[in-house]
Amino acid sequence: MRVGVLTGGGDCPGLNAVIRAIVRKAERHYGDSVIGFLDGWHGVIEGNFTELDVNHMRGTLPRGGTVLGTSRVSPRMFDDGIDRVRATMEATGAEALIVIGGEGTLSAGVGVFEAGAANVVGVPKTIDNDIGLTELTFGFDTAVGIATAAIDRLHTTAESHDRVMVVEVMGRHVGHIATWAGIAGGATLTLIPEEPFDIEAVAEAISRRHRRGRWASIVVVAEGARPKEGTMELSEPEIDQFGHSRLGGVGQAVAAEIEARTGYDTRVTVLGHVQRGGTPSALDRVLCSWYGIAAIDAVHEGDWGSMVAFRGGEISRVRLADAVAQLKPVSPALYDVARAFFP
Repeated sequence: MRVGVLTGGGDCPGLNAVIRAIVRKAERHYGDSVIGFLDGWHGVIEGNFTELDVNHMRGTLPRGGTVLGTSRVSPRMFDDGIDRVRATMEATGAEALIVIGGEGTLSAGVGVFEAGAANVVGVPKTIDNDIGLTELTFGFDTAVGIATAAIDRLHTTAESHDRVMVVEVMGRHVGHIATWAGIAGGATLTLIPEEPFDIEAVAEAISRRHRRGRWASIVVVAEGARPKEGTMELSEPEIDQFGHSRLGGVGQAVAAEIEARTGYDTRVTVLGHVQRGGTPSALDRVLCSWYGIAAIDAVHEGDWGSMVAFRGGEISRVRLADAVAQLKPVSPALYDVARAFFP
């Protein structure tokens, strides 16, 4: 069999580990040939690809980014996008397409599959951990580790200067990174998109903590966190060419309000894309390898329109359309764990 692979959306630690696992089992176990489409769906639409084999993927297990490149281009952006995908699959002889991506990339995969343009199997990728019907997306553990390490370092400088430190982490629509890193890093407060915040309550909690003799506080803020209506002004984000909000800046706004309301010196650290880059954690390397093996197995079982998912400690399959139907929010029970440590 000839199998195509693409990586779409934002880059993420572990992408290469997934590709490596797919290629390894495809070539050595099934006798397949594998092609990698360059720059996500853009490569499929334009017919740009490279041949992949075991030798090509050597040394990529710990390597961040993606050897195939990525983009946010989608077939839906072109009037003839689906037809061009179909033409590329026919021209390359690819009988299946493994789509590795987040909500946007996988949703495009649903459209391609339902239009009959390609036999699609999905692999959930996003550091936000927001894909439905899977307990873990790869890259999330690495991002949480990076954020936690940053919080650990900020504790010491905050304590040295009696400061409040606001740490802005990724999390567009959900606050998984913020919640996990906030708990692991011992944050004073954690603000997430699922729970609109009252800035006056935030300021009062910090003041209350400082009145008890603790003169340093860490506030973790997901980039998509928003205040309760009428409690704080926050400018509307710009929209990029792909229809996504350009988030970021909420940390700066929160810090300014905290300093104005409490009088405490407040500084901001925005982790940004450092959470995406670099080598994947050991957990992500194992998860990625498992996902890759499961994806090529799904191809050979003809389970088209499925997505491999981590559920109950095992890799299983769910319907791709169901997985992208709704984002997975932070569990209220887990946020209650974080809230137990708030002042």
